[in-house]
Amino acid sequence: MGTAADKFRDTPPTIPALDPERVSLMEQHGLTVKQLEPLGVEIYDADVRSRLPDSVIKALEEEMANRGFIVFKHQPGLTADELVNVSKWWGAGEIHSTHGVHPATPGMNRDIFRCSNDNRHGILGVGPQWHNDGSFEAATFSHSAYYMARAPEKGGGTHFAHQGAAFDVLPKDKQAFWERLVSVNSATGVTHPVVHTHPISGKKSVWLHLGMTGGVIERLPEEGVSIDELQKQPANTDQLRLLNEDEMKQLFNDYNDLMNASFEKDYGIRYQYDTGDLLYIDNWALAHRAAPEAHMSADQQGLRIMDRVTVKSPRNLAPHFGLPQYIKISGAHPLNKDGVWQSGGVGFRWKDDIPMQN
Repeated sequence: MGTAADKFRDTPPTIPALDPERVSLMEQHGLTVKQLEPLGVEIYDADVRSRLPDSVIKALEEEMANRGFIVFKHQPGLTADELVNVSKWWGAGEIHSTHGVHPATPGMNRDIFRCSNDNRHGILGVGPQWHNDGSFEAATFSHSAYYMARAPEKGGGTHFAHQGAAFDVLPKDKQAFWERLVSVNSATGVTHPVVHTHPISGKKSVWLHLGMTGGVIERLPEEGVSIDELQKQPANTDQLRLLNEDEMKQLFNDYNDLMNASFEKDYGIRYQYDTGDLLYIDNWALAHRAAPEAHMSADQQGLRIMDRVTVKSPRNLAPHFGLPQYIKISGAHPLNKDGVWQSGGVGFRWKDDIPMQN
């Protein structure tokens, strides 16, 4: 029996290695840099309570864009304010908070989203499906911090998949199809391209939220017109259609399989934290989900406490084809009647037997 990975192309690795000049710069400022395989970077000998030079911050941000995430190792005991301050190094230099505050959050800090496998210590069940944080925002978060205040004794990490390398392994016909798609968030009606070009790495990258999508709009192809030209051209309603239920299920299952195939195709990693790890992702380059073990009870795995901080993006993740950044998802849509157009809650349920909380 074949695996999910059999649906996708075998391509040479497309995640670039660490840049030697950037590594040299970091080392000049006392950092020790370790390249993880096949993606990610660990940083040793840093104390994030003290701001790094701007040149080093820029180099780290570029490595995040290329390799997906960085981890500052051995940062125990960070206060809420210290975690928030270091998170302002990235993106627009501001925090973008959109969540509730759990009673166990240190200082009831509005910018900390505390997750746990014990409801006395944090919010349960967060992030079981592949997603990007802040999909309900036009300027979806540029970066997210995951600070492991307490790592469980028996594991409970995070799965990461590189969305640029994922696009590269898609069959050519699916690349062409996905580049003509725009998703509509089920909660806010914000629109995002299913394939975008990353603003720092320049890589074409897939992007789809499996838990909060209420519809997907297709721009119909035109003979002799390239996808780059189509994306720049405003489309009228005759050139647009909504995916129907079968097409939505196919798209979502293909996307889920594409992310799952990352471990076999070498563009994904199952990262296990140590207490005191401070991990940052480039949220436009990397999809993630909580490992199943992360949702096991504290009695089974040991207590897990993670603090998340989300960073404001300097730009919107804007749709193609002249589509508006927001469409009223709670209203009627003028496209084909058999298309999926679903508002509220978790959006379109592409599979009945999975938890959808994100």
